[in-house]
Amino acid sequence: MDFRTERDPLGELTVPADAYYGIQTARAADNFPISGLRAHADLVTATILVKKAAAEANLTLGRLPSDVAGAIVSAADELLAGGLRDEFIVDVYQAGAGTSHNMNANEVLANRAAELLGEPRGRYTRVHPNDHVNMGQSTNDVFPTATRLALLLGARPLAAAAHALADSLARKAGEFAGVLKTGRTHLQDAVPMTLGQEFGGYSACVCRGGDDVAKASEQLRELNLGATAVGTGLNAGDDYRRLAIDNLSRYTGLALEPARNLFRVTQSMGDVLAYSGAMRRLAVELGKVASDLRLLSMGPRAGLAEIALPVVQPGSSIMPGKVNPSIPEMVNQVCFQVIGCDTTVAIACEAGQLELNVMMPVIAWNALHASTILRESMKVLRMRCTDGIVANDAHARELLDRSTAAATALSPHIGYEATADIAKEAVRSGRSIRELVLARGLLDARTLDDVLSVEAMTRGGIVGTGEARGAGTARGAGTEGEPGKARRS
Repeated sequence: MDFRTERDPLGELTVPADAYYGIQTARAADNFPISGLRAHADLVTATILVKKAAAEANLTLGRLPSDVAGAIVSAADELLAGGLRDEFIVDVYQAGAGTSHNMNANEVLANRAAELLGEPRGRYTRVHPNDHVNMGQSTNDVFPTATRLALLLGARPLAAAAHALADSLARKAGEFAGVLKTGRTHLQDAVPMTLGQEFGGYSACVCRGGDDVAKASEQLRELNLGATAVGTGLNAGDDYRRLAIDNLSRYTGLALEPARNLFRVTQSMGDVLAYSGAMRRLAVELGKVASDLRLLSMGPRAGLAEIALPVVQPGSSIMPGKVNPSIPEMVNQVCFQVIGCDTTVAIACEAGQLELNVMMPVIAWNALHASTILRESMKVLRMRCTDGIVANDAHARELLDRSTAAATALSPHIGYEATADIAKEAVRSGRSIRELVLARGLLDARTLDDVLSVEAMTRGGIVGTGEARGAGTARGAGTEGEPGKARRS
């Protein structure tokens, strides 16, 4: 391999001759051979967008020569189109604040821009990483801005994936509206319900989680670009800050705005923590749904088996014919990881000191990793699982008929203690609830038929009295709005 020699304030170092990164990136690669993990692709994109926005702002203000600014913008456009991504070599676990990541971007853009102007890589006479690409900036405003921007770029797709999954579950709620089954609390038999009502609840939970993500992302629109080192704006200025953020809004279509308090957004990563917390809530809701799908489909002969999940792969290397709930199992693991990422984000956010949080690299990576895997797992769950779930109507009804939980509807008519005694005797003797009530002369046959109507029990109210039923609950969607569509708040 051929090398070139570069110099920085610490001295000289050799860099691969064909590399677009430079000496500070090479030092970071040597210093931090930790995980093999590299900057998230969205963080690279966001950082390049910041550099492009800054170059155009500095050109407008007459701070950068037009040829230099044009070359930086052209180089940035090449990277935004997917070029030179393998030049971002700094490990996720690096020196605090993300200085190494920022310099990695500065050096790649400087070398490519210089090359466009006819200068060899590593000379930095026409385009310098610090003097030109980083003009008016500090890592302390570039990195938090890029983190917020990267999360915003993923927020809409993440919320959309949640809402698409909620819609899939809502369609199943409509499809299963007439499937009667046993409700369960404490993993024990509870009162009758429909499978549609159960899936309607799942839909509403995931939908609300998606709503929370969309709402929490609004806090990320405040950017501290132009705050430079501590929030004073030294070497930047109000005009630069306004122009650079306007440029970012134009590039992305996002409604971005300068931070109302530059010191807050430079000191604190609390807005990122709030967004991470919303992702954690969505992961908790999603994980519960995935676990329930595993429970409801377990068997198929020796378990609940009230639903059947699509078959996606063999389930055992030793038991022929065995099929596992592979997709929900994957989703559960993703949800655990998202919760772990949020814990890391929370601890790192708390570790900020005075004018800066130097733990930003690990905050950014965990938040962006969580966003990516959460989004992709929901897509897979919808396309390869929930869209294809079918109900085992007959088995669900068989389990319901064997349950004593329907006796609950007797309580308003014969009292709690008498009902409990009937239920216990039914379990002990194997006789039906109806048979025991009639044998004891507690209700006449016609009234008892009304009271023990499991269809009526799913509609709410006191069964057997003609009392009005809960509006809409028989449909089972569990959400207001059109059937098969999750309601957005």
